[in-house]
Amino acid sequence: MSRRQLHIVVPPNQPSERIDKFLAVCIEEASRSQIQKWIEEQLVRVNGVPVKQSYLVHPGEEIHVEIPEPRKLELVPQNIPLAVLFEDEHLLVIDKPAGLVVHPAVGHPDGTLVNALLYHCNQLSEVSGETRPGIVHRLDKDTSGLMVIAKDDYVHRKLSEQFSSRTIERSYVAVVWGHFEQKTGRIETFFGRSPTNRKKMAVLSEGKLAITEYRVLEELPLISVVECQLKTGRTHQIRVHMAHLGHPVVGDYVYGGKRKRVGSLKAAERPLAQQYLEKMPRQALHARTLGFVHPRTGEKLYFVSELPEDMRQFLEFARSVQKKPAPASDNPETSG
Repeated sequence: MSRRQLHIVVPPNQPSERIDKFLAVCIEEASRSQIQKWIEEQLVRVNGVPVKQSYLVHPGEEIHVEIPEPRKLELVPQNIPLAVLFEDEHLLVIDKPAGLVVHPAVGHPDGTLVNALLYHCNQLSEVSGETRPGIVHRLDKDTSGLMVIAKDDYVHRKLSEQFSSRTIERSYVAVVWGHFEQKTGRIETFFGRSPTNRKKMAVLSEGKLAITEYRVLEELPLISVVECQLKTGRTHQIRVHMAHLGHPVVGDYVYGGKRKRVGSLKAAERPLAQQYLEKMPRQALHARTLGFVHPRTGEKLYFVSELPEDMRQFLEFARSVQKKPAPASDNPETSG
């Protein structure tokens, strides 16, 4: 199997960091687990010498990586349960559970929504390429909620046009850290890849326009329940915009919604925050509503998905905390 050769020089200002973590940022198409496998197979050398995963990189070091050619993904129909809210000969609307990857990719060759769709449907659109049949839009692996799937290319293109023209109605429910000074608002920024970490998105001084409108639905100790309306559909848009406002989504380890946030709280607040993360280990984000015009019939379709069980239980716990009387203490917990 042929291998691509990659040569990386550690920059002068690079702090001491594990090599697997350092390379995961440098090599956009590779996951950290993949890089760890390459290190085990001695495909990673520092100054010509194989190293361990725990090796700490230093400025000026030369890292040589041999990247194996990726295996060709074979799409296999798999009998994975689907929550189908609507289906006809042209499209279907599904309620995706958290934890389900949308389409096969390196690190997730099967067990995805696409594998489930291939088992469920005799035909899917081909507009998005051979590894993404039927996929008009995406949800992150750990985001739950509504998606529309196209069964033919005409329907796919017409749905895509609705997304592009911003006539698709989409709202999400997010549980985020902190309380908002303004209970409603509109976030309008430029958006793109983070210049420091190519696996993350960021608010930039230039790039693609990203617009999110939000409304606070409920305030609970340390957290808020927020409805977010997407006016554009950028990758990780809600997660980045909420973090940009200083209110990262609870459980979002990429954009500061896990340990980083807990560490910024007052000492008296941290035990409760840690309990929240134990009850909500994934990002607390759910695609709740989806509205569009059926490309074939012209009918306006609108769907609502109730919060999944993990988010419901998490919020019930937070509400139970709020109802408890504050303990007598010189340093009572605050929710500010």
